[in-house]
Amino acid sequence: MLTLISRCLALLLGSMILYTSAFGSFESLVQRSLFLSLVILLGLTLYPLGKNKVWRPVGGAVDLVLAVGSVVACGYVATHHQQILTELPWASTRDLALCAVLVVTILELSRRAIGLIFPMLVVVGLAYAWLGEWIPGPLGHRGFDIFYITETLYLGDLGIWGMLVGVAATTIAAFVMFGGILLHTGGGNTFMDLALRISGRSPGGAAKVATVASGLFGMVSGSAVANVATTGNFTIPMMKRLGYPAPFAAGVEAVASTGGQVAPPILGAAAFIMAEILGESYVRIALAALIPAVLFYLGVFLTIHLVARRRGLRVVPAEELPSWQTILKASRLVPILAALGGLFAGVLSGKSIQTAAFYGIALTAISYVLFGLRAGTSLRELVVTLLQGLQDAGRGMVIIGVLLAGAQILVAMIGMTGIGVTLTSLIVDVGQSTLVVAVIVAAVCLILGMGIPTTAAYVLVASVLAPALTGIGVDPLIAHLFVFYFATLSVITPPVCVAVFVAAGIAETTWLTSAFEAVRLAAAIYVIPFLLLIYPALAGFGSGIDIVLALCQGVVFVTAFAALMSRCEFSGRGWLDLLALIVIIALALTPGWLTTAAALAMTVLIFILRRRRLARLPESASARQTVASHSRRTGA
Repeated sequence: MLTLISRCLALLLGSMILYTSAFGSFESLVQRSLFLSLVILLGLTLYPLGKNKVWRPVGGAVDLVLAVGSVVACGYVATHHQQILTELPWASTRDLALCAVLVVTILELSRRAIGLIFPMLVVVGLAYAWLGEWIPGPLGHRGFDIFYITETLYLGDLGIWGMLVGVAATTIAAFVMFGGILLHTGGGNTFMDLALRISGRSPGGAAKVATVASGLFGMVSGSAVANVATTGNFTIPMMKRLGYPAPFAAGVEAVASTGGQVAPPILGAAAFIMAEILGESYVRIALAALIPAVLFYLGVFLTIHLVARRRGLRVVPAEELPSWQTILKASRLVPILAALGGLFAGVLSGKSIQTAAFYGIALTAISYVLFGLRAGTSLRELVVTLLQGLQDAGRGMVIIGVLLAGAQILVAMIGMTGIGVTLTSLIVDVGQSTLVVAVIVAAVCLILGMGIPTTAAYVLVASVLAPALTGIGVDPLIAHLFVFYFATLSVITPPVCVAVFVAAGIAETTWLTSAFEAVRLAAAIYVIPFLLLIYPALAGFGSGIDIVLALCQGVVFVTAFAALMSRCEFSGRGWLDLLALIVIIALALTPGWLTTAAALAMTVLIFILRRRRLARLPESASARQTVASHSRRTGA
């Protein structure tokens, strides 16, 4: 029964998203309250209290109370939206009760979906707003009573019904729908086959397949953890079967899935929120993130390649690779090209982002049905597949919707209490310089982002920490990309590295060794945000010459850093190799054409030396090294 209700609610939520994407959103408070009520109802069916427990009937009663209370609370806002926006009413006891039920439900669903850390942060924010007058020192404030807090959260568009829920109910929802339909109509299989074909036969091929596939999935996914759970169930067993160490396989998948969150066009849904916060166009945000994302994957690929060469990791067997004829079949490629074509045509024609996403969805569905009918598939089966995509998109919005509603509560408390301004002043006073402030901000971002999904983590650090960078003269777009990168990297940074936990579970290995491999693979990525501070041209600032120069410096840096972390040998003298790489990295971090040219020349030279050294190695010795390496990994 609960499953049937869940399917119906998911279909209803998906249909609402599709309708408003095509024909425009309702009034802001109506759209947001209707969306949140459906998200909550669906969440209560997907994450029932006491599931498989003997006390499930009690949990069912609690869920029923929460469901009724939340629907009444959201329904009141939807029916009184004009009064709320025009009269700014005082909170009554009734409003206090409805707000309390809604907040408790949001936090409880967050707890069920992702654990205690995030809802506890929101509770701390609410307590800070209420009890601020009792806090000594610069962090204290005059405090606010519960009626004023209720007015802020419930009876206006700055609290629960603020910008984050608005973006979730429109733009993000449309793109989750876009991704769900694309993957259900064969896009997922095509992404995986392309990854196999492109990189499967190169050194470390299985790891590179994981990187490509997870990156492609991550571009349309809002969660690195969900990405690991989806693609990792295919890529990790494949790597282990080919003799890759289990911790290495888990680390590769965790890093690759995380990379999808910083890759255009969607950035794990953060691109839309960033565009709203900064008042920039979505296209500008996506373009600014393009070069850093290229450097991210370049660093991961090079590290994998060099480690694979040193360890003798095997390639994917030729018989397991799909043929190009299969991949390039019109029935597989046209729906994907139609999706992307509709999306970009809508954006370039000046339509809203959600309308552009609808164009992509519509063209994907039409082309999928036409090719399916041509292949002899029944119309009923094709429609069922599309409805499944619609339902999955509705389910996918539960975690995003609930988390952004919770994040909106926290952001409202941050704005009301002024804690963001206070922390900015404290950080700037302590730092005194751009580098020190950036290091402090990066460290705090990693801590605040631990245990929280990417989008919610970005919202949190953007509200509290991005102003610290803009306060010392950093461009707002650079500042937001900086904190976004570190909030994203928190999912692979010990000790609360949730993406690594999931990958290690699939790989059946310890999370600590997997985290070590993940951090080593991603080592260069931890420096990319600092490169943005040194070279703003990486985010598209400056002339074309500036961008080319910054790109060259970024590529050299990432290449040298990948060689350093993979312990790559060039001359056979460890100390000399280490010194050369350190010099290249230092030159890459020093702006100017002369230093760039010197770093490029040294990079080319050491890789020529490496190639010649490998060519001089006896073939039999190289083969023995590979066999020995494989024996150590497999325990033979």
